[in-house]
Amino acid sequence: MSPALKGPAIDVLIPAIEKDLATLPHVVDAVRTYVRHPIRRILIVAPRKPRIIEFCRNKGCSFIDENTVLPITKKDIHYRSRTFERSGWLFQQLLKLNGDKLCSSDYFLVIDADTVLIASHRFRQDGRTVFYCRNWSQPEYFRTYRKLMGRKAPSPSSFVTHYMLFECRRLARLKREIEAIHGVPWYTAIIRSMNRSKPFAFSEYETYANYLYTTDPGGMLLKKARNRSLHTSFRKLSRSSVAGYARSCRSLSFHQRKAYSRKTGAK
Repeated sequence: MSPALKGPAIDVLIPAIEKDLATLPHVVDAVRTYVRHPIRRILIVAPRKPRIIEFCRNKGCSFIDENTVLPITKKDIHYRSRTFERSGWLFQQLLKLNGDKLCSSDYFLVIDADTVLIASHRFRQDGRTVFYCRNWSQPEYFRTYRKLMGRKAPSPSSFVTHYMLFECRRLARLKREIEAIHGVPWYTAIIRSMNRSKPFAFSEYETYANYLYTTDPGGMLLKKARNRSLHTSFRKLSRSSVAGYARSCRSLSFHQRKAYSRKTGAK
């Protein structure tokens, strides 16, 4: 028997593009199966493409045109070099950080469109928010955090585990603080704080979670991520193999690493 739904009702926000439609149905199904909170809406933030709109209609999700979320769009972001194109990857991170403007619940879960939950998750326990951690990250994420926030990232762990529960009130406070420090809109401050010659220069997950770790570490409950990255597709996995992974993992990610682009980039 599945654990009962408990805690606050949440929204779910999933940025996506057309190539994610191979994994996205499994992501949505897994959220509905394994997230042990009442879910109000699942929002798919994506380009206005017929296949994505049809997917949202068939799956009972709310479609949000990505170009309506921020005053800027992907075309306004220039994050590329001779060897990588990361403008869309960064744009998706900024879309997530404006989820407080899209969601009506006090909390919203962000999950990447290539990550499938395979075990039960409850993101609020005993008045604290559960954050999943791993023991490695990209050093540039922390250099950017220091430039952005004016202080060193305090957490001993990495929060880049491909999904995270955001609290709208605290997220809005983070963005106000960034704007107060830099005197420009928060998304402009992020772009200016990055070393855009580096292919991994900013993390929305590291930034939000380290901000909370600075302001309210007692309100956070840290757990091991136990995420497994696979170089196959979810539909090729048998039920028994998924059950096998679930004995030691909480989630599976299906990153494609052929190039550093929005379509194939991974964190």
